[in-house]
Amino acid sequence: MQLLLMGAPGAGKGTQAAKLVKKFSIPQISTGDMFRAAVKEGTELGKAAKACMDAGKLVPDEITIGIVRERLAKDDCKNGFILDGFPRTVEQADALNKILDELGKKITCVLNINVPAEYLIERAVGRRLCRKCGATYHVKFHPPKGDTCDECGGELYQRADDNEATMKNRLGAYEASTRPLIDYYKNAGVYTEIDGRQPIDKVTEDLVSVLTSVQD
Repeated sequence: MQLLLMGAPGAGKGTQAAKLVKKFSIPQISTGDMFRAAVKEGTELGKAAKACMDAGKLVPDEITIGIVRERLAKDDCKNGFILDGFPRTVEQADALNKILDELGKKITCVLNINVPAEYLIERAVGRRLCRKCGATYHVKFHPPKGDTCDECGGELYQRADDNEATMKNRLGAYEASTRPLIDYYKNAGVYTEIDGRQPIDKVTEDLVSVLTSVQD
């Protein structure tokens, strides 16, 4: 199963990816993880990516695509994988198809956890984190019992970027970059949208239901 998981910032993609990894025993692969692994392994592509990152530049597509090719060829991807953060453009999607053709695979399913912008903004603005243990709360959906962390008594704080203006900018950029990809995978007949406003377990249930059906 070769899965591409999509979702705007705050849609719960990370939470759901972790559940799918356990359910289907396939690795979650993010662009950041691939870059870090390539740099650590000291591959030629890893060295090239590190030079770009150290200079504060975006890693060019040809390097990114090469690193993706190396990662997907590893043994732990033989039974499938969950791609997170790649592809980001139609050009990268075309390149991914070529990589998978070389490996004798194809994208099984593209799942988009869809949450309207107003919900995502409300989620972000109300989020509170514990400075000590990292526990996450929400003033409306999951409030702490008091003014401190329920788990360890640590101080709760709001991230600087958890504000309405920043979230609107992030969501606008995400929409602009991913809309062509959504159309691309709809045309390919592998795209499914899941309602991310539902409780976490119900979102998981819907994701698993779709993936189980495409496996049959």
